Amino acid sequence: MTDPSAADSPDTITDAFDPEHVAQARAALDAVDDIGVWVQRFDLLGDLTRLRILLCMHRAPGICVSDLSAALGMTATSVSHALRLLRNEGWVAVQRDGKKMTYRLDDDVIHTMLHELGATHAHHGHE
Repeated sequence: MTDPSAADSPDTITDAFDPEHVAQARAALDAVDDIGVWVQRFDLLGDLTRLRILLCMHRAPGICVSDLSAALGMTATSVSHALRLLRNEGWVAVQRDGKKMTYRLDDDVIHTMLHELGATHAHHGHE
């Protein structure tokens, strides 16, 4: 039986069709400081509810849970749970506004990614 970890061995570069491509691909992986962080980012973005919440906050910064619930057609409990996960990752900031808590995006990378997905917000002076 073949050792499954052998595929990750540096010796396999000699078996590659194009060792230069292998070296370039490895350099790309080495250039990423912590690929685990990106896995976590994409995992959070891969949830439809969280992505919809991020898109809503992108267009309407300072939105409260009840307004998000109405916009998404979801319960406040479900929205609050998703917001808690996003807040724990530092993607969302919360601020007290009188008796209510308001939420806004607080991560520049996620903001940029939302733009790459086609999200816009007219009142911020950029598309």
